[in-house]
Amino acid sequence: MCSLSHSLMTIEIETEQKTMTEVILALNAGSTSLKFSLFATTRDTDSLSLLYQGGVEGIDGATRFFVYNAMGQQQEDKQLTANAVISHEDALNVLLHWIERHEDGLRLIAAGHRVVHGGTLYLAPVLVDEAVLGYLKQLVPLAPLHQPHNLTAIHAIAKIRPDIPQVACFDTTFHQTQPAVAQAFALPREVTALGVKRYGFHGLSYEYIASVLPSYVGPSSEGRVVMAHLGGGASMCAMRQRRSVGTCMGFTALEGLPSGTRCGALDPGVVLYLLGEQRMTLSAVTDLLYHRSGLLGVSGESGEMRELLASDSPRAAEAIDLFVYRVRRELGSLVAVLGGLDILVFTGGIGEHAVPIRARICQGAQWLGVRLDEEANLTDGPKISSEDSAVAVWVIPTDEDLMIARHTYDVINSAVSINQHQQSMR
Repeated sequence: MCSLSHSLMTIEIETEQKTMTEVILALNAGSTSLKFSLFATTRDTDSLSLLYQGGVEGIDGATRFFVYNAMGQQQEDKQLTANAVISHEDALNVLLHWIERHEDGLRLIAAGHRVVHGGTLYLAPVLVDEAVLGYLKQLVPLAPLHQPHNLTAIHAIAKIRPDIPQVACFDTTFHQTQPAVAQAFALPREVTALGVKRYGFHGLSYEYIASVLPSYVGPSSEGRVVMAHLGGGASMCAMRQRRSVGTCMGFTALEGLPSGTRCGALDPGVVLYLLGEQRMTLSAVTDLLYHRSGLLGVSGESGEMRELLASDSPRAAEAIDLFVYRVRRELGSLVAVLGGLDILVFTGGIGEHAVPIRARICQGAQWLGVRLDEEANLTDGPKISSEDSAVAVWVIPTDEDLMIARHTYDVINSAVSINQHQQSMR
């Protein structure tokens, strides 16, 4: 990692040929894919505007690089490899080269990363250095599907462009406002002292919804709200005054709703039984719970809701039934935490696009006074509840990348101010 003062010297830029557009890169790195968005900064208004988004997919085989502009028009689509595995560093090299050679004149001033787990130490986005990386690496066992790849992308950019400041933005941050009782397990205090507690995840998504909710519903956004982030990973969050007061995920992303391949909430006795009576290894149980359960495990076909809805298989139907049942059950639990419900929000891939899933969840929530506007639901709303519904139901697209970019912009500008102050004191 480069020194902070050297890194931040690159932020103020002006070339003799033309004025460059300063951009912030928001990254979400997975095991076989890399998703990104590029945002232009406007210094005089502190605003960010989306320029491009895209990704590199198939890192483990047939690799494709694609880019769309803010209007959804394709700007780039090319195959990088036919059947060869490439590294995240290779993928980021392609992306950074595209940015640097862009005809519009783009100047990368910072990169922000979605990092799933911030542990007990990082309660807000943070400028990355070696000490930060060292701590975040210790959290890999708590988020094995995401944390290693999040950190790999950070390491790759540090190697390719050590002059670029990087900011880690955590999915656990939003839930730090939960009361202590909501974060606690009934375990001995010496175990709790190890950091074993309910953290909650999908925080960047919930934070974005909380930030835009007033523009949809006005002052009622400060009331009792349940947000359902339903996608390949699924969870729900209870919010009051637009702050998290409860969520269904816990110490890891295994708890709560079943996801595409994860089991969701599970009696810990099942794990003891598999380890003891069935003599399964720890790695085999880990693989089972993270990679072979959830919608995929129940259906035996797919972890993708879209494919299950299109299937006529009885097992696919059972997987859907279980998912809807668990959402309804978690909804009741979170309503109990809030003492009632004013607003229900659907977001995430399933929440934003799966019309029949939203309909079934709302039908099961009629006891709360939820009344669905079926025509509005067919067109994804944004408001899908009828006028006589006691609970307002909305479909609001999430934008985790924008939250990452906002946090990154704030962190690097705060760092610039601190650095300038330190320089003036010398």
